[in-house]
Amino acid sequence: MSTASKRVSWFDEKTEVPLIEQRARQLDSFVQAMRDGIIEESELKAQEARLVALMKEIEPKLDDALHAKVTDLLCELTVYDLMQTFYAIQEARPKTRFQG
Repeated sequence: MSTASKRVSWFDEKTEVPLIEQRARQLDSFVQAMRDGIIEESELKAQEARLVALMKEIEPKLDDALHAKVTDLLCELTVYDLMQTFYAIQEARPKTRFQG
């Protein structure tokens, strides 16, 4: 996104639901990796490299206070993503136990 582009909000203004995951699902890197429905180790490593490159680009530009806030944001976003994943796994489990 260029600096001339309109800023895209991180959350829905009405519902306050985060939109980051929806935007991430539209990224070419995600679309390409998910094309076959399998995440290969090489795709995961490539994503890690993109992440680290962006972190290295952005981190030095932040003052200490903003760095602390962005660090908190990234950690909370990661917790949210992990919780969503675990919740989806829980919901997919059978609700009854085998009584054999």
